[in-house]
Amino acid sequence: MDEVLNIGFFVFHTSWIAFNLLGWMWRRARPWQIATVSLTALSWFGLGILYGWGYCPCTDWHWQVRARLGHQDPPSYIQLLISELTGIDLSPTWADGMALCTLTVVGTLSVVLNLRDRRESGLD
Repeated sequence: MDEVLNIGFFVFHTSWIAFNLLGWMWRRARPWQIATVSLTALSWFGLGILYGWGYCPCTDWHWQVRARLGHQDPPSYIQLLISELTGIDLSPTWADGMALCTLTVVGTLSVVLNLRDRRESGLD
């Protein structure tokens, strides 16, 4: 069962990240994308007060599954993902900086585009 959970977490978590990064590109997806970006930021900074900066429940649960499978994972899901996809081993500082920069950029882009969409549709 843990192998299935491991794959499921990879698919779900990576899809969530991809949607955070790219969802702003489609007008109809923008309200959902701003919601996922907001939930991500709330987790990192809200739950982060209790559990440590950048806390993600999905990573926490995934790491529990992977620990039962005998894996020793880096502190960051981004480190693991980049390593799995490219073979590049990022330092925790680089991974955290990259994650924060991209969340800031896509969050700002999402707010701007969602406000523009509302203004164009006459909802303002």
